[in-house]
Amino acid sequence: MAEPILQVRALRTHFFADEGAVRAVDGVSFDLYAGRTLGIVGESGCGKSVTTRSILRIVDRPGRIVSGSVLLRRPNGTVEDLTTLPTDGTVMRQIRGGEIGLVFQEPMSSLSAYHTIGNQLQEAILLHDPIGKKAARAKAIDLLAMVGIPRPSQRVDAYSFELSGGLRQRVMIAMALAAEPRILIADEPTTALDVTTQAQILDLIRRLQQERDLAVMLITHDMGVIAETADDVVVMYLGKEVEKGPVDAIFHAPRHPYTQSLLRSIPSVLAAPRSRLATIAGSIPHPFARPQGCPFHPRCPDRKPVCETNAPHEVMIGEQHATACHLYAA
Repeated sequence: MAEPILQVRALRTHFFADEGAVRAVDGVSFDLYAGRTLGIVGESGCGKSVTTRSILRIVDRPGRIVSGSVLLRRPNGTVEDLTTLPTDGTVMRQIRGGEIGLVFQEPMSSLSAYHTIGNQLQEAILLHDPIGKKAARAKAIDLLAMVGIPRPSQRVDAYSFELSGGLRQRVMIAMALAAEPRILIADEPTTALDVTTQAQILDLIRRLQQERDLAVMLITHDMGVIAETADDVVVMYLGKEVEKGPVDAIFHAPRHPYTQSLLRSIPSVLAAPRSRLATIAGSIPHPFARPQGCPFHPRCPDRKPVCETNAPHEVMIGEQHATACHLYAA
């Protein structure tokens, strides 16, 4: 396999408050490859979005990266550790959008209601390529056509509130790809959409990935989306990676009890009518009441006494499959 375009190593991002520190991301490591999709999955509050914001250095205060590295392979072959760059420096501004594009969960929170989508696209284009307003408008129309928006030459002058949720999400994808980045991070891109529109957006991302050899990082809590789109998977719980590996291994031979619980909670058409859905016992603990030992042990059906006191180390199950669980410790 080729060299990874992005390497995250032992990344830790904490939020500091008067009550104490919240370990939102607590030692996450993974690789991202061109032409492949990495799915990061877990319940809300497990640190998925903070991980992506840490990569782009847009973590809100009082959060900050306290340790670890984010190694980006630049087009010229050099490797840059993004954690060492000033957040508002020239290099980091070039990387955001220019080399790493980001699609947020809710487009209405990212698109301005006071400017046309064409103006917002042109701004994103000119930020990285000063080609002039006329050429930027033409490129904006081409981008809208690329993401499948009908009548792009007319829709370029529309406002975000005049578009449906699916069209707004397509605009966000167009904006993320305006500067032709090599990495696309999609943070819950289909959560607010109906099933049909969700499938269309996922198909669009897959098509654009194939056309541009994009490295895609897909953040979601939906295991069905992961099964359909991802090549590699990282399962996160309470800021930690509990299991990672190829998608086939994660779905056909899950090892961590949390991964197994997530898979059991997927609704099935084979279930008996009116039967209760499988759920994960308990809930994610409050950030200031983080359990000792394995973070999942209060909810784990297979916990052992050691789980309550000692944090598990990562264990390799196969060549590419790993889990952090005492059940597999030597």
